[in-house]
Order: sequence, then structure tokens, then C-alpha cells
Amino acid sequence: MFKKSIIISLSFILFFCENKKIELPIYGIPIVNSKTLENGSISYDTLDHMIQNFKLFNQNGKIITNETLEHKIYIADFFFTSCPSICRKMQRNLFYVYKTYEDNSNVSFVSHTIDPKNDTVEKLKEYSENLEVDDEKWHFLTGDLDQIYNLGENSYLVAAKEEEKAPGGFLHGSSFLLVDKERRIRGVYDGTSRIETNRLIIDINHLIKSY
Repeated sequence: MFKKSIIISLSFILFFCENKKIELPIYGIPIVNSKTLENGSISYDTLDHMIQNFKLFNQNGKIITNETLEHKIYIADFFFTSCPSICRKMQRNLFYVYKTYEDNSNVSFVSHTIDPKNDTVEKLKEYSENLEVDDEKWHFLTGDLDQIYNLGENSYLVAAKEEEKAPGGFLHGSSFLLVDKERRIRGVYDGTSRIETNRLIIDINHLIKSY
């Protein structure tokens, strides 16, 4: 019944998805670099906000870096396996998106644990197997705690940190982040909302058509 409802919903979304190209916004604060030229004038170069370099481990113990996702559109989020609050709903919605692009080699998924102490490679492998997803397409990442928190705050621009008063002891946002092949954030969506999830699917289609 669940799979049938996914197929019906996806058909509805794709039917109403326009064929024309739509330029998605680029999120983040651009960096402006200045350079003094030989004639004394100043040249300015504006660089878009980009996901920084990272090195983490996926559920197979494989090192995942930016190069792993080179030439890929991907959807990123932050979670932890023992999350007692929003993670389960986010997982269902992201799985819904995954099923849409299961056979599309241009689209990948990256879920970062914010509890790497407990979410070991082995724990994430079990989590991935329970979802029955392709572990070369959907990477569940663990590794250095500071690096993950830094990625969340400074690259993906979302909350990701320990917080005693938060459910499960960790604070993280509900956002799904759509990242293009140039490592730029092109969309932010509430992962607890099916309406927002449908909007993500529509935007992924627009982004695919832009290449």
C-alpha cells in the first residue's frame, strides 16, 4: 500500500512538473575577492557559497569526499539513528525522494550523523540495510565530530550540535538541502513536510534539466 501511494503521488508530481527550464536560486553569502591590477585599478570577483572539502566514512567504511560526489546532484541532511523526534518522519520523506531517483545515476543522497560516537560505521550499515537502499547511491556518513558540526553550520547552513535539552541530546534542523554539481546549495526544504518534499522533487527535475 505504501509503495502504491508513492507511485501515485510521484505520477501526480511529474505530470505537473513543467518542461521549461527554471533557474533555481543559489543560497549562502557570496564571497567577494579583490585584486589590484597593474594599472592600479581594483578588480572584484564574486564567488558563490560552496560546500567545503570534507573527508568522512560511509556505512561501508569507505572514505567519502567531495570528489565522490563530483558531477552529481545530491540531497543532504543531518540526523542520528537514536533520534526520538523528527528523524523518522524525515527518513520516510527522504526515502520517498530516493525512490523517485533510484535509477537516476545523476542524483545521490548524503545523510550526516550528528552523533558519530554512537553512530559507527557498523550502526549505519545496519540502518542502511533496514532501509534497503543502494549504499553506493545513499551515503550515511560518520567521522570526526568537529568536522561534521562545522559542515552543518558553515557549509550547509543548518544547526547540528549537542544540546542537553534537545530530544535525544542533539539539536539538528529538519532541512533537506539540494546541492548542484558545482557544490552550491540550490534549495532548502522542510524534511518533515510532504508538501515541501514534493517541491524538492520538482526542483530536482528543474536542476537536472539545467545541465
